Amino acid sequence: MIFGLPSFHSILYRICQFWSLKSRFRKGLALRNLLSLCVDQHESGGGRRSHSSKMKEATKLLRNPKFASHCDCKIPIIISVVLLLFTLEVTARTDCGFNYTEALYKGILFFEGQRSGKLPEDQRMTWRGDSALTDGSESNVDLTGGYYDAGDNVKYQFPMAFSITMLSWSVIQYKDAFRNAGQLKYAQQSVKWGTDYFLKCVTGPTQLWVQAGDPNSDHNCWERPEDMDTPRTVHQINASSPGTEVAAETAAALAAASIVFKDDDAVYSEKLLDTAMTVFDFANSYRGAYSDACPFYCSTSGYDDELLWAAAWLYKASSLPTFLQYVVDNSSLSYVISEFSWDNKHAGLQILLSSLYFSGETSLQSYPAKADAFLCSTLPQSSQKTVTYTPGGLLYIREGANMQYVAGSSFLAAVYGDALAAANRALVCGSSSSFTSSNLLAFAKSQLDYVLGNNPLERSYMAGFGRNPPVQFHHRGASIASIRVSPEHVGCGQGYVDWFHSNNPNPNVLTGAIVGGPNSADNFTDFRNVSSQTEPTTYINAAFVGVIAKFVMNLKPGEHSLTLF
Repeated sequence: MIFGLPSFHSILYRICQFWSLKSRFRKGLALRNLLSLCVDQHESGGGRRSHSSKMKEATKLLRNPKFASHCDCKIPIIISVVLLLFTLEVTARTDCGFNYTEALYKGILFFEGQRSGKLPEDQRMTWRGDSALTDGSESNVDLTGGYYDAGDNVKYQFPMAFSITMLSWSVIQYKDAFRNAGQLKYAQQSVKWGTDYFLKCVTGPTQLWVQAGDPNSDHNCWERPEDMDTPRTVHQINASSPGTEVAAETAAALAAASIVFKDDDAVYSEKLLDTAMTVFDFANSYRGAYSDACPFYCSTSGYDDELLWAAAWLYKASSLPTFLQYVVDNSSLSYVISEFSWDNKHAGLQILLSSLYFSGETSLQSYPAKADAFLCSTLPQSSQKTVTYTPGGLLYIREGANMQYVAGSSFLAAVYGDALAAANRALVCGSSSSFTSSNLLAFAKSQLDYVLGNNPLERSYMAGFGRNPPVQFHHRGASIASIRVSPEHVGCGQGYVDWFHSNNPNPNVLTGAIVGGPNSADNFTDFRNVSSQTEPTTYINAAFVGVIAKFVMNLKPGEHSLTLF
């Protein structure tokens, strides 16, 4: 669906399917070509194949006066509508054949499927219901709301905060693209669903609640979030039991989000920024590694990256010299790395601060060399490349939600490409390779297009989008019949017996979810028990919607209009 209505290729398919049964002329070559055109368009998700010959034949049919005189007069009218819809569908596509505006819509919609708490009346992913309405009650604190990180029902603040930071950065960087595509409101709502929860989690200047749910019992059950009866254990960090990584990331998320709302809700923006400063002061003053989330979200990179990352966002949000001085004085703590993820923020920090340097903040001169090194180690044509790629061209860092690394590196390449273009600067990698901003954007686009279907398997890795998308994604809520359809309680073990091992597609489509992706050989197993490949996460989508928005921004006026109604 797009803007709340079915996508064009779905409309085309339904119209054509109907008239293929009704039409007395369905055996005619011209009409068959038109119907084939529509069905191909549906089955390929608007893929890359050329339909020009079928279009030509169908148009020729419409121009033949004998056609209208020998058949039901409604048929030419229907075909005219179909051709118009098809023309508009193609108009909104890029040279690779992907509808980036539709992908942006769906990439943001995914977050509604991850919501925890009392759902709003305007919830668009309607198969979901209210869940975890008593979170925090045993500790006399309201911790309802927020997001489930992936396919389970635990709320981990560390990856959730990173997701909100990245989603906010996406909106900040490409706000016009979100607005022009009609998605700014929904993106802001997705950010706010996270930040409203974070505000609840800050219950004192040195107290932050950082987790709801028991990972071990949750992972031993296969239940819808609406049904879960596992312990909703909550964890806090405080002055005597600190967790610097998660506190600093929360501060970064609140600071970045304050920029998102600065022009539209100044009071809320100021509240976010003030809270971000309080949480950062706590993170910086009471240092200690966060271990409660292990073994599921352990930070292996330490907390220096999160502290610098948070200070960088606080400076960008406030322009206060205190935070600028912090990232300048501690620049030696940020090292060169070839990946970017919820755990390791160094590359993102370096790209963010380098962009500010190119804009005139000369005290940040130590960061561009590190940003350059990150991209030189990443770009496939670089003489200094240290990462690996699949035979089909997908960046491959490691097994298990590999798409998060693809999303992060692609987004940083797009942002740095913007910065290089504005500074009229090139990226130099050693003595034998140099790259322009266009090269960086081409890399980001190649990774995005792989995800959307330009890959050896010719399949989409976004649920509900394009050709042959995943249908058995590893996700408890999506894999069990909706509570609105089947309100009977599905117990812990019953979910495994009746649903987890089923060979059928998930009964609910988690529209827009980008899954973990293929292995290092471009092979993909669409089965929910292969969680490393089929599990979606909020932090994959958060960065990818920014990449998508970059290429939506390149569309011409009028190319965002994907519906007639």
